[in-house]
Amino acid sequence: MMNRCKGCGVYLQTEHPSMLGYILKKENGLCNRCFRMRNYNEYQKVIQDNNDYISILKKINDTNDLVVLVVDLFLFHKNIEEISQYLHNDILLVLTKRDILPKKIDDQKLISYFQKMSFSFVDIEVVSSIKNYHFDSLFEKINIHKKSDFVYVVGYTNAGKSTLINQIIYHYSDKENLLTTSMMPSTTLDMLSISIHSELTIIDTPGLLIQNSLIDMVDEKILKKIMPKKELRPITYQVKGKQYIVVEDFLSIGAFDVNMTLYFSNSLSIKRFYQKPSDYCYQREIVVKKGEDLVIEGLGFLTITSDTVFTIDSKYDICIYTRKKFI
Repeated sequence: MMNRCKGCGVYLQTEHPSMLGYILKKENGLCNRCFRMRNYNEYQKVIQDNNDYISILKKINDTNDLVVLVVDLFLFHKNIEEISQYLHNDILLVLTKRDILPKKIDDQKLISYFQKMSFSFVDIEVVSSIKNYHFDSLFEKINIHKKSDFVYVVGYTNAGKSTLINQIIYHYSDKENLLTTSMMPSTTLDMLSISIHSELTIIDTPGLLIQNSLIDMVDEKILKKIMPKKELRPITYQVKGKQYIVVEDFLSIGAFDVNMTLYFSNSLSIKRFYQKPSDYCYQREIVVKKGEDLVIEGLGFLTITSDTVFTIDSKYDICIYTRKKFI
């Protein structure tokens, strides 16, 4: 029997059906969790600890191998530099899910934004795994910058690491096995090695968890609405007086005399109200200055035309913060 699940990397076992790694059919090399995700679209949530992930980063740091840091362009975390704090390896920064952002945005503008961040990398590429965008260029850069036959892929959970690797497997190797992918968090559970050719082995890793992200708080039905599947169509509101923008039943954004543009999934129900909706569990006030975005972790972001004080009411304890304007 294989030691690890070929879909998520967890150690396989046959004795405890309720525990991770349980395998029903030894011949397919998949744990029961991966098997059911692939064949029945059933997701089993797994509670993980970032300490385990940091231990993996420290192991990678003991090597001299190239690290591919995958960043979700739509939902990138405010502290993406923290991963590099544990690594002295060369980093190839890959900005993925390009197909989600509007086409009119120039790739170089996206690249310039990340070049101004406080961590260093040897190269950068903008890709879309779904559209197979810039993958020849990415694969060439991996082979140029790799220090050995091993290349590690790291990033936050749901950044698209496994989907990216599957595209590399499909286009640049003769392997048939693909990694298990899902929009749900923590699909990959441990390190998993994939031989692309005789001189390149890519090692997938679990994603670093983001604290207080909406992705970890909602059920699968809502998550499917939150995660955009195609190019965003930003929604602009001209707010006169006090108004409230309500997203589904879990978030209210209150603002006064401002134009704001929402970069949220277009599958979500978003409505405007002129009276404050029912109270939610969490209320906060946040000042956003012109030239800044308001980010709602796991949901998206909005831009403004002038300094604004927002009142945010939410069903969940979501991380909400400002950052330098992205788009």
